[in-house]
Amino acid sequence: MALVGPVLRVLGYFLVGLAILMLAPALLDIYFSNPDWIAFALSSLFVGLLGLLLAVSTANYKLEHLTIRQAFLLTTASWIVMPVCGALPFLSLGIGFENAFFESVSGFTTTGSTVLIGLDGMPPGLLFWRSLTQWIGGVGIIVMAILLMPLLRIGGMQLFRTESSDRGEKIVARATDLTRLIGGVYIMLTLTCAILYVFSGMSLFDAVNHAMTTLSSGGFSTHDASFAYFESTAAEWVAVVFMLASGLPFVVLIKSLTKNPKALLQDPQARAFIFVIIILSSMTALYLGIENKFTFGRAVVEALFVVISIITTTGYGLGDYTAWGPPMMGFFLMLTFIGGCTGSTSGGIKIFRFIVFFGTVRAYMNKMIRPDQVVPVRYGDTKITPELAFSVLAFLVVYMATVGLITVILGGLGLDLVTAMSAATTAVSNVGPGLGDVVGPIGNFADIPNSAKIVLSAAMLLGRLELFTVLVLFNPQFWR
Repeated sequence: MALVGPVLRVLGYFLVGLAILMLAPALLDIYFSNPDWIAFALSSLFVGLLGLLLAVSTANYKLEHLTIRQAFLLTTASWIVMPVCGALPFLSLGIGFENAFFESVSGFTTTGSTVLIGLDGMPPGLLFWRSLTQWIGGVGIIVMAILLMPLLRIGGMQLFRTESSDRGEKIVARATDLTRLIGGVYIMLTLTCAILYVFSGMSLFDAVNHAMTTLSSGGFSTHDASFAYFESTAAEWVAVVFMLASGLPFVVLIKSLTKNPKALLQDPQARAFIFVIIILSSMTALYLGIENKFTFGRAVVEALFVVISIITTTGYGLGDYTAWGPPMMGFFLMLTFIGGCTGSTSGGIKIFRFIVFFGTVRAYMNKMIRPDQVVPVRYGDTKITPELAFSVLAFLVVYMATVGLITVILGGLGLDLVTAMSAATTAVSNVGPGLGDVVGPIGNFADIPNSAKIVLSAAMLLGRLELFTVLVLFNPQFWR
């Protein structure tokens, strides 16, 4: 109990907070005279009581000195318990627990895959709750990546370990200040995005919902047609700017907004991220202009929108981009692996790991030519140690193996190869839409078997928790 007690206490606090947030969609439904407010009120009551029970029953356990094992356990437990409780309001739709859990996991992990059809006629409270789960998940992902993952040394994340993470005694005080700053900037960017969406022609309700799912790189929409519903180039440009912001390292973004305007250009990860987007968007725009006869302006907008939407794992749709031609299907499948920067709301492998990987490969090739040569691998001004390089390579191997294993399992559950592979990739990378008629950009996950939805829910959680956070719990040594 000494291991689990503090974890349960923190979970209790999380659930009380979640219960309070559930009252927001309830009040919205009351405002619109929609009876669905009862589902949120009952869910809030249940989750709140459960949270209070956990917090009170474990009040004797101190939280100032959480160990590494407790950090692993808390991270995994919170990202499972929160979606389970967040699924309760969706049960009012009569869609069954598998679908409700899938929708909730997709929300909190900011994946954006959905099993719901008929969003245009859905109660406003449920639409707002979907967006709110992604917004909550987005800020949680940032805090986790900045404060917790470097401490756990997962997949090279120790590269971003700050002085505040060097010793457990310092975490609480520094983390409080940093979390407050992150939350303030996150709210400010969301409000700015919502205001610009209103000026671009969206209703206030649509603007608020899409601002939350843009900054969280989630991609949930209030319409079945996603962003194509609005037919607004201005709204698409707003989305491009703020999706790009969602994929940037948040601490560096804060520095550029508050202290050093050049901070983004000085950060190796941010520079590589922007460079990759420029190159891939230019290639896509050129292809659209030549092969699909798009006008120059339209080719640029759609290329930027779709490339940024996939790389940042937002997953908004402007229509069926897989209809642009067979080469684009392979191209977009490749994009789902990339992801944004670490410390952002994006999923995927992350840009910094590609920097370390290609630097390691280059060093190895140079050593092949001149075995006596010392070839250091660097990330900016930081020298990459063999331990860190191994951590990144191990992550990449496990990442690809996980996608392959999920693909095989989905194939065994009856999904065709394209659907299985793209669904596995988009789930582990937390992108949202896959490829093909079933789970593609104009498709839906509603028609796949319930067993496959449970598998994909687990894959979304694995991807969001950087794989090793969960896998280490299955190591017997962890519990000794």
